[in-house]
Order: sequence, then structure tokens, then C-alpha cells
Amino acid sequence: MSRLLERLKTDILVADGAMGTLLYADGLEACHEYYNISHPEKIISIHRAYIAAGADVIQTNTYAAKRHRLKGFGYDHKVEEINREAVALARQAAGDDLFVLGTIGASRGLKQCDLTLDEIVSETVEQAKILLETRQIDGLLLETYYDLDELIAALKALRPLTDLPIITNMALYEAGITESGRPLVEAFSHLVMLGADIVGLNCHLGPYHMIQSFKQVPLFAQSYLSAYPNASLLSFSNDDEKGHYSFSQNADYFERCAKLFVEEGVRLIGGCCGTTPDHIKALKRGIRGLKPIEKKVTLPPADPEEPIFETEKKESLVDKVKREVTIIAEIDPPKTLAIDKFVEGVKALDKKEIAAITLADNSLARTRICNLSMASLMKEEVETPFLLHIACRDHNMIGLQSRLLGMDILGFDHVLAITGDPSKIGDFPGATSVYDATSFKLLNLIKQLNQGKGYSGASLKKATHFTVAAAFNPNVKNLSRTSRLIDKKVAAGADYFITQPVFNAKTIVGLKEVTQNYEQPFFIGIMPITSYNNAVFLHNEVPGIELSEEFLARLEKVKDDKEICQELALAESKRLIDSALESFNGIYLITPFMRYDLTADLIDYIHEKSMTIQEKRA
Repeated sequence: MSRLLERLKTDILVADGAMGTLLYADGLEACHEYYNISHPEKIISIHRAYIAAGADVIQTNTYAAKRHRLKGFGYDHKVEEINREAVALARQAAGDDLFVLGTIGASRGLKQCDLTLDEIVSETVEQAKILLETRQIDGLLLETYYDLDELIAALKALRPLTDLPIITNMALYEAGITESGRPLVEAFSHLVMLGADIVGLNCHLGPYHMIQSFKQVPLFAQSYLSAYPNASLLSFSNDDEKGHYSFSQNADYFERCAKLFVEEGVRLIGGCCGTTPDHIKALKRGIRGLKPIEKKVTLPPADPEEPIFETEKKESLVDKVKREVTIIAEIDPPKTLAIDKFVEGVKALDKKEIAAITLADNSLARTRICNLSMASLMKEEVETPFLLHIACRDHNMIGLQSRLLGMDILGFDHVLAITGDPSKIGDFPGATSVYDATSFKLLNLIKQLNQGKGYSGASLKKATHFTVAAAFNPNVKNLSRTSRLIDKKVAAGADYFITQPVFNAKTIVGLKEVTQNYEQPFFIGIMPITSYNNAVFLHNEVPGIELSEEFLARLEKVKDDKEICQELALAESKRLIDSALESFNGIYLITPFMRYDLTADLIDYIHEKSMTIQEKRA
């Protein structure tokens, strides 16, 4: 048995507190881990401060020292040097008597990680091997894992690499339940079976909610419990020009909480965000004279509340388009409060017997009236369902879930999940693009809401019933290479796809080849061109859009006769529709410049074509 586990058999050990909190206090706002190389004296002084406060266990300054995390600062070529130096500094401060843990932080969390799980595990293994090869650590600490799947995958990959203790610290949004909604005791039990020597919690929660979480966790025969709570909830002060975030200065509170952690069976107690050497000193005082408990009565985990599903299942767009030719039509919400033309357009489209009217969410980062507000305004005046776009650009995770729940309450259950064009291309180029999530994470969130669980894993007490589309851009140089992107969106939860507008038949043929093996339907985007100048702009200035030279030449010949030019452009749209209907049931019409008359003309054309198609199939 390792020296660390031998001590934990009989003693409660105190771990260190936050590294980042003290570095921020010192003015560092860049890469914490690079300080192992650039300012080693600062790192070692923090280690020594925690040791002087009473820490028996310290961790290396390597939380974000994986390759992809360092790449964001331009230091990915120094991944080995940064990790090795971190171990050397920690061991220099700890000497031979105290314990040093090699820290590896999670990749998935609130901020989007674009790596696949296999890629994350590969980088985790790379970092772990560097830490282990130093032969100067007493164990590996995996911390701040919100995503249980990531933690399980990491543990499975690392367990065969070492006999040293592995500590798995999860982070929770809600006390007692994981992000996926599983009871904490189930998650811990799984980790114990996979070989975790110590299982515990760190970050996000303060002592109170963390202690409540441990009340449902039993003592495991082969593993110990750990706790690294935050100092408190984070507060924001704007008493200066910049404003700043801070945690409560509550070290004495930690002294009182230490005994409560021990009563729940915790044997390794440290601190996370906001904690300082004063908090660790308080923990040391709090455990003085205490020994680990051997027996414990647990509270049963709260039964996950079963979501209430509607008994009557309505036909979705997916059901309809699999059976017959189906049309959805987009009309942009207005930019100003003069909404009469928009209202007129929606009512005109509503009369055309289409499956949905779609409203974009500030497309091209151009400010328009909120699509949810416009749909709510028109809901009682039209029968056609609204399909609302929702862009990650303009909403953080709080706003995304809030907006989706609001949509469900109002009865809007068709959604297009998009990442959104960056703000810098729109009419407020200085505005911030949020991007807490990309479309992949948004798709996941919507599917979780459909299971009756929020992003935190907590029960919503009722399930939403969204049918969710994903966007797809076929206007790329090599369409055959887009299957991987489609696969990722399907895995994330896409029920069907809506494409960007297509302007040549070759793209439709290529799209058929790419999509023929997918169960998820595709709606082919068609946007009628309004003039020769419109065509020239699209062809030359919009990335990925390419019109045929022959079509441009025909438009140029009649560019001064608006009526003939429009007839020619509509004929081209109908030709593309003909091509699309040879292979696809779904057509997505995009109304240009509020010209809903053009969209209405194309709807009539598709209805005529669909009757012919149905007769042939019959």
C-alpha cells in the first residue's frame, strides 16, 4: 500500500487550497501553469505558504497543463517542461515527509471543449505519463470533473499506468446529483469499482452544500472520501471602474465545517476556489484531535423526480417529411418597430399550408426584434407552427436554458440550434459573442431538457418536447468530407437538418451522396434571388456561395428589366427545387428582403410538383 493510503487508514489529512486565487491576487491574469517556468519563485512560495498553514498534502500547479489548454496561450510546445517543473517545485517545497499530488484538470465543463472524448483521454494520458515519469509524486489528482463520462474514461485509461493512488474529484452544479442527473452515490460507486482510491468533490459548491451531498454517500471498503470546497459563492463588486470578483473571507467558518466533513467520513480535506492559507490553517485547527469515523448512517439519495410527459404525441416535422414533401419557410423578424410588413408576410405564408414558419435569431449578427417575442405576438393569429432559431452567440448557458424553458411554456416546440455568426461581422462589431456553448452543446442541452433534466442535472419536474434541427452548410469545397460533422451533430441529438441556401444543382447531387445513409431527414435551403446585383453580391462576397457563370450571364442581359430578371431568377429557383425533390422530401424556403411574394410563388410550385410526385409513387 502507498504511503498516502497508509496514513489515511488512521488519520485525517489536510490538503492545500487554491493556487489560482493567490496568483490572481498577485496580478496574474494569463496562464497560471506557465508560471512554473517564468516565475518559479512565486509558485514555490505559495506551496510553502500552504505547508506553513498546516497542509499535509499539496498539489502541482498543473490543473490546465494539458496540450490543448496550453495551446490557447501558445505554450503547447512546452507541455512536458511545464509539468516537470511543476512537480520539481512542489517536491522542493514539500520535502520528503509531505505528500505531492500530480493534478490533472477536466477538459469538459461550462466552457465548450471541441475535442472528442478520445482526444481528451489521449491528452490526459500524455500529461499523466509526464507527471509519473518524474517519480516524485505520491498520486494523481483528477479534479473538477463535471462530466462523469469524461472522468470514467480518464480513470479507465490511467489506472493501468500506475499503482499510485488516484483521486477522482467531481464537481456538481446541484448538491447530491451529477450533471447528468445521476445520484452522487451511484457515480462514486462506479468510480470505486473502476479503481479510484479516493473519491470526492471539489469546486463550485461551498462547504454547506458539499456536506449535504456527502450525507447520502456511504463509507466504501476499498476507497476513502475527499472534499475540496470553494470558499463561498462568488460575489461581484463594481466599486471601481473595472469591477472585480471575490469570495468571502470566512476562514473561521471552515474551522467549524471541518468537523462536519469528518462526521460524513471525509479523510482528505482541502480547499478550492477562493481558499487561502488562512482557510487551510482553519481546517487544521478544525480536525485537531479527530480521527476518521468507521461507521456512518447515510440519508437515502433523493429519488429523481420522474418527468411528466404529455400523453398525446403530436406529429413532428420529422414524421411528416419522412412521409411526404414538406415545406418550411423562413421570414426574418423586423429590424425596426415598423412590423406591419412582417405581420403581413407571416399571414400570407400561413395561408399556404406549410409545415412551419421559421424565425431567425439575429442572423448574420444583425440586430432584429426577438424572434420569441414576434412568434408570441403572432401565435393566436396564425395556425402554422413557428420554428425558432436559437443562437449560442447571444446567450450564456443561463440564458439558453431560460429561453428554451420559456419557449416550452409558450408552446413553441420546434427549434433550430445554431452556434451563430460572430458579432464582429454584424451591425454591432464591438459586441461580445458569448459562445458558452456551440451548437453541439446546445443540442445536448435540448435533449437533456426533453428528459426532464436541466443543465445542472436537476429535475425540471416536467419534460420538454422539442424537435430540434441542426444547421448544415453544403457550400464547401469538399462536400464528401462533411460526414464527420453530420455524425457529431447526430450524436449530439439532431433530429433533422436544415441546410444553408443552395444555388447550384451540383451541390444537391453531392448532398444526396453524403446524406443517403442517414436516418435524419434534410431540408434543402432555397433562397430566390431578387436582382442581378443581388446575384453578383452573393457570388462574389458571400463565402461558399457560387452561382453558375451561365446563370449570371443570363441575368446580366436582362438586369435593367426588373420583371424579366425576377422571372428568370424564380425559374432558376424552381429548377433547383426540381433537382432537390428528386432526392429529398424537405424544402426550406428563405424569404429575401421581406419578399414573401416570391416565397409564396415557390410554395405554390412545390405543391404542384408534390402532387405529381405522390401520383408517381402511388
